[in-house]
Amino acid sequence: MSKAISSLVTVGSASYASDDVHFLLQAVQMDVTDVEEKERLIQTKQKHYSEMISLESAPSDIHKALYERVLAQNGARMAADVQALALGLNEACNGPSIVLVSFVRAGLPLGVLLRRALIEMGRETYHYGISIVRDRGIDTVALEAIIEAHGAENIIFVDGWTGKGAICGEIQRSLGDDARFPKLPRLVVLADPCGRAWMAASAEDWVIPSGILGATVSGLVSRSIWPENGGLHGCVVYDHLREHDVTQAFIEHIEVQRKALGDVAKATPWSEEQRRELQGAATHVVESLAARFQITNLNRVKPGIAEATRAVLRRVPHHVLIRNRNDSDVQLLMHLTEAAGVPVEEVGAQLGPYRAVTIIRSLG
Repeated sequence: MSKAISSLVTVGSASYASDDVHFLLQAVQMDVTDVEEKERLIQTKQKHYSEMISLESAPSDIHKALYERVLAQNGARMAADVQALALGLNEACNGPSIVLVSFVRAGLPLGVLLRRALIEMGRETYHYGISIVRDRGIDTVALEAIIEAHGAENIIFVDGWTGKGAICGEIQRSLGDDARFPKLPRLVVLADPCGRAWMAASAEDWVIPSGILGATVSGLVSRSIWPENGGLHGCVVYDHLREHDVTQAFIEHIEVQRKALGDVAKATPWSEEQRRELQGAATHVVESLAARFQITNLNRVKPGIAEATRAVLRRVPHHVLIRNRNDSDVQLLMHLTEAAGVPVEEVGAQLGPYRAVTIIRSLG
């Protein structure tokens, strides 16, 4: 490990195996903020979402059962998609090594699985977990330490999926005119319905098993926290959830399925035509819903199954729209909306590339 990285005080590998990832995040302690109060502070611009955190509770028995069902239903697909992305990266990256930089938290499981697949293909691969915060940017302290250790040429950013593409835009803003990176940052995801990633396994909005849970499938770390006094971005380590942690069990489950695969076609970067078509369809849906619900701040529109589900868990939802009520991929979302008393509307093809969208309630 380089001097720049080893000098940083971090949470290490958290509850992942020590070789799977090195988090460039500092552990912080902070008081929790009630979800409704957090939403009010965000919408009235008194605080940024990255300056607060709400209590993350253990998943209920029903939530765990739904996770197991999704893992059984979609685990093989995730394994095949990981292999396709690894094959694509192996071909696209020149030089001896590949450096995976996963965004905490959704990128972590994919980054771990990609690293293992690439090593199996004979590629020297390093994997780091770092923070990126919407409207504020990437953790430059962490990123510069990685560049000092490995250079920037073969850095691949990893996230789980895209919703509207806000994180893709944030990477571009953060890197700006940095000549060490291509103009279109190399962001890899499993699902890219809005066409904003560089490479994706598909454009389909589907329920990714690791997207069903939070900390308990992502190393027991919270989403990232903006540092008050500079330095590395932070996270809370959720020791109280340790008995519910499936982080390593999830990785091993997908690995077994990946290793049992036959031939898989490699993923390739989107063409400009594909990118334009996907972006146009996604933008149309978001803008149409913003007009219908009289929304001026598009951060209140959360498209895609994963984002829609997380918004119900972590924000104050006003309305949930789904393509098909009987779709097996939206059953956790349906369960959560019923428990929270959130109205659900089936709107079919109006959602375009998305299977679900959550509208955040206005509390301003």
